[in-house]
Amino acid sequence: MFLPEQLPELRRRIRAQAGRDKAVLDDLVAQAREMAGGVRPIRPRSATSVALTAADGGNNAVTFNPFALQIVRIVDSQGKELFLDVVSPASDIGELSRAHLDAGRPRSVLGRMMADLGVSDLRGLSPVLSGRSPRWVESYRELCEWATLYDLVCYHDFAADTLVVHDGLLRTKVFAGDLLIRLGRLMGTAIDRVAREDRRRVWLAGLAKRTAVLDRYRLAMSLAGIFDRGTPCFVRVPAHLQEDVYRWNDYVRGPVSAAEGATARSNIGEMYFVRFGARSGDPVWTADVLAWQAADAQTIFGYLQADASAGFPVPFYPLSLQEADAHSRVADLDVEIVENSLVDAVRELVGRERAHVVDALRLTTDVAARRYA
Repeated sequence: MFLPEQLPELRRRIRAQAGRDKAVLDDLVAQAREMAGGVRPIRPRSATSVALTAADGGNNAVTFNPFALQIVRIVDSQGKELFLDVVSPASDIGELSRAHLDAGRPRSVLGRMMADLGVSDLRGLSPVLSGRSPRWVESYRELCEWATLYDLVCYHDFAADTLVVHDGLLRTKVFAGDLLIRLGRLMGTAIDRVAREDRRRVWLAGLAKRTAVLDRYRLAMSLAGIFDRGTPCFVRVPAHLQEDVYRWNDYVRGPVSAAEGATARSNIGEMYFVRFGARSGDPVWTADVLAWQAADAQTIFGYLQADASAGFPVPFYPLSLQEADAHSRVADLDVEIVENSLVDAVRELVGRERAHVVDALRLTTDVAARRYA
């Protein structure tokens, strides 16, 4: 904690550094003004929206978890559970692979995605799943979410025009090689098939509450007033502005530019800044539209705006994403169920003679957690 006598010097140094960085801010404002000519108003539309989100055991309040178990659970905006698994950093990745894809036969949505990509083992799907780092569980959760998204787009029967919304941008470093690009092309092919055979339009978009590129340009856009139009609006984010933030080109370069000779590996989206409210103070979000559907950006954001206008408790954020997030959370009674199940499993492992040790440890863990929560 700063002492009162230290605050004046701290404020002086902050003002001095801000003054030296004014040229940086001026440059950001000039870059933001470059986008002004591309700003487009959003025309609201109405369609079915399906949002996906995921919860994992690392984000819940379970206090007694000696095995660091992770509950990977993915639901949609209707609360329908689309995927469920329980793993730990000690899980055997080879065995886990066979649980999803056994001798070429898919046994889950993840196994189906692996089969369609021609991958027989999870370690071939992502270099992170080598098992050398306990953080591989986080990458596994992300792969499960992508597999669920893929299954919904490619193997679901759509009764109406539908916008599928991914909780996060349509870019990631989790896949090996060009597997993400191949996944995007497979989804694009399925979307074209649905349009041709079923006369249904399906769109795919991703939305992020916070991104590094928006953090960098948020103030500059406000100072430049590029969204001061009194209406919901959106603008494409030029690649060179993204490259100033994301130094890794594969995260910026999309499959369309790859067709022109460049190599794309980690991005199947076209990035936009979008504001679903009409006032200048309304929040701005970062969105990705599936690269092959960039020409439909106006339509996609029209559907999202209709969904976002009812957003609660986060204003002007798609309601479908908020509902999916609420349904996916492992909390309250669910946490009690998870923890009681885990305690019962551990008691069985240690045997009846030492079960009292588990009960005592669980009691002291609960007391400490409640005291310092």
